[in-house]
Amino acid sequence: MVTAFVDMMGFIIVYPLLPFYATRMGASAAMVGALIAAFSVAQLASAPAWGRLSDRYGRRPAILTGLLVSAAAYIVFAFAGTIWLLFLSRIVQGLGGGTIAVVQAYVTDITDGKDRAKSLGWLSAVTSLGAVIGPAIGSLLVSLGGRTAPGLGSAALCLLVSIFAWKFLRESRALESTLERAIPKSTTSSGAIRSVITRPKEPAARLIWIYAIAIGAFYGTGAMLPLILAERLEVNEQNIGYFIMYLGGIGVLVRTGILGRMIEWLGEAKLARLGLVLLGAGLALVAFIGSYPMVAISFTLMPLGTAFIFPCITAMLSRVVPHRERGLYMGVQHAFGGVSRVAFPLLAGYGMDVLGKGIPFLVAGAMVVATLLLTLSMEDYALPPVGAATDG
Repeated sequence: MVTAFVDMMGFIIVYPLLPFYATRMGASAAMVGALIAAFSVAQLASAPAWGRLSDRYGRRPAILTGLLVSAAAYIVFAFAGTIWLLFLSRIVQGLGGGTIAVVQAYVTDITDGKDRAKSLGWLSAVTSLGAVIGPAIGSLLVSLGGRTAPGLGSAALCLLVSIFAWKFLRESRALESTLERAIPKSTTSSGAIRSVITRPKEPAARLIWIYAIAIGAFYGTGAMLPLILAERLEVNEQNIGYFIMYLGGIGVLVRTGILGRMIEWLGEAKLARLGLVLLGAGLALVAFIGSYPMVAISFTLMPLGTAFIFPCITAMLSRVVPHRERGLYMGVQHAFGGVSRVAFPLLAGYGMDVLGKGIPFLVAGAMVVATLLLTLSMEDYALPPVGAATDG
């Protein structure tokens, strides 16, 4: 959790600043969307490979390598003077960010099934806490040290946490023996990806599609929030960090304060459905932002929704795939999420240029709510509410 917290803080220090840096270099909203998507392109390409490697060689070396790759990306970001160097930094950062699935697999390795969603919620909470602190630090670093300071600060954090992880992070699972490595895996990376596409009614495929659409809608269009806030409320790079900090803060409070009790009350399936409705509503309301109270409502509903959706969906996915392929399928989940996070900002940027700033958020909200159709029979592989009847 310490490793995930510091890694996220480094990521979010520079994330809200990207639209301002890019537009100052002459980028349009569509180009900003492409820059945001570049991270996800690299992440989706690398996530299944990271997951499969961690299944075979261990979670720890994958996490350490990803941290070092991210540090290099932030150094490029610090000194980028052109759009193309910003693209390079985003691509390298995405390669390092592909290990997020490995971190989640690490957590599922060391937790019992009944506590898995809550543990994943705590992992999300500490990363959200990094998202709370990071934007404010980013804006402060810009004020104190200029445009290179946030990138260099993020790189320093990655290097420090990699040293911490090397010293204190233990391997979460027993490595395969030589004999086990000689036995072919039942599923390859490409096979798992094909299965999600060609067999969308399977439990794992449905969960991955829900995750992909929800994460693309939130992080993809959400990354364009600085543009709509700048136009309607005159928000700038000195104060955007505090708005993003609020988003992260709500997520921390929900995951640490009420997520466990909500799972016990509603069960994972119903809570995931509630999260989809809340996220969809919050995204749609962005289109109508014209005052700070509307910002508060929208920015409260969105993190409430994601706090309920992602831990429950990932916990259910960990139950419906073989244990020895957990890292692989979580990598595939993030690969599909990466595709979604490529498509959403590209389409949102184009839509903002052509149709108006608010339309992409309405469409994203509608798509999230539409995924409720994929939640049929989800109770079959979800933990029921506490006290509900079970089959023993």
